[in-house]
Parts: sequence; C-alpha cells; structure tokens
Amino acid sequence: MFATPAFAQTAGSPAAAGGFEAFLSFAPLLLVFIAFYFLMIRPQQGRMKQLQNAIAALKKGDEVTTAGGLIGKVTKVDDKVVELEIAQGVRVKVIKSTLAAVAVSGAKPAND
Repeated sequence: MFATPAFAQTAGSPAAAGGFEAFLSFAPLLLVFIAFYFLMIRPQQGRMKQLQNAIAALKKGDEVTTAGGLIGKVTKVDDKVVELEIAQGVRVKVIKSTLAAVAVSGAKPAND
C-alpha cells in the first residue's frame, strides 16, 4: 500500500470549489474550440458552399480541375456526370463530386 490516507483529505469541501473554479478549468479548452471554429471550420464551410454552387452552375465551356489533377474543358453536363475534354479529341467522363475547382471561361487566355 503506497497510498496514504492523507491523499483522501482535501483543503476544502466540494461545495467550496464552486462553479466558477470549474469554469476556469474548462475555459482554455473552450477558447481553443472557438478559435478553431472561426479560423478553420467556418472558412472551410464557406469554400465548400462556393464550390457546390459553382458545380451546380456548371455549363459547357467551363474549365475544371478534378481531385485527381485532371484539367479539362466541359463538353457535356448530366445530373451526376460531366464529360471533359482533356486534350484535343480526348474526352473522359468524371463524376461531379470529384471536381475540385471550376474556372468560368468567359475571358480569353493571355497567351492566345
């Protein structure tokens, strides 16, 4: 027996260690969660909503990047599948949920 009865005694009663001291012990954890929410979670939700809106408004001629790294021009849009032209005469079908970025092709590229 290495524990002595002295460890069982406390400096004050449990009622004296009121709610304020308990709140102070959880305050750093609460502050870290709030910081994570505003610095990481909330901006990521905004980016995801913006990407989902861009995918919903996808049309022929838009340039997209897939999660696998393919860059191509949209030639056909269905409900769940998009057909991309990744090279002249080379077309692939990609699921819409795998699109990572959408660039609307309204402007002419600088090198053309």
